[in-house]
Amino acid sequence: MLGELNDIEIKNVLSSQVLGRLACTDGRQPYIVPLTFTYDGDFIYGQVNEGMKLNMLRKNPKVCFEVDIMSDMRNWKSVQVFGEFQELKNKNAEKARDILFNRVFPLITSSTVHAHEHEEKGKIDDSNLVKHIMYRIKIKKLTGRFEKR
Repeated sequence: MLGELNDIEIKNVLSSQVLGRLACTDGRQPYIVPLTFTYDGDFIYGQVNEGMKLNMLRKNPKVCFEVDIMSDMRNWKSVQVFGEFQELKNKNAEKARDILFNRVFPLITSSTVHAHEHEEKGKIDDSNLVKHIMYRIKIKKLTGRFEKR
C-alpha cells in the first residue's frame, strides 16, 4: 500500500534519523549531498564547509531536504522538507552546533568505533571545526510518503 505520512509520522521520521540529503541549486545546476542533521521540531540543523555547496546555498537559499527510512524495497518512509537555508553566526552557531553534536556524537561511539582516547566523554575537541559553517533550514513545507506491504 502506498500512502501519505501524517504530521506525526513525518516528525517521527525526522526525529529518528541523523542522515539526510540536501538538494540545492545555483539556478543552473542542481546539487544533492548527504549530510548529518538534527531536527528540533522547528528547524533542521547541520554544518557545511566552505566550497561549492555553501556558495550555492548563499546564492539561492531555497532548498529541499530528504530523509528516509528503508526496511526494504516494499517498506519505506520518505520525508521532504522544503525550506530556506539560513547561515548561523556567533551564539546562534554555537547553539546549533551544540544541538547537532548532542544528537550525533552519542551515535559515533560503539563497540567498534570510539571517541579518541584524549577526549573526555561527551566533550568534543572543536579545535579543527573552525572551517565548519553552522546552518539551519527554516521549514516552509513538509510532505511524506510511505509504502508498506
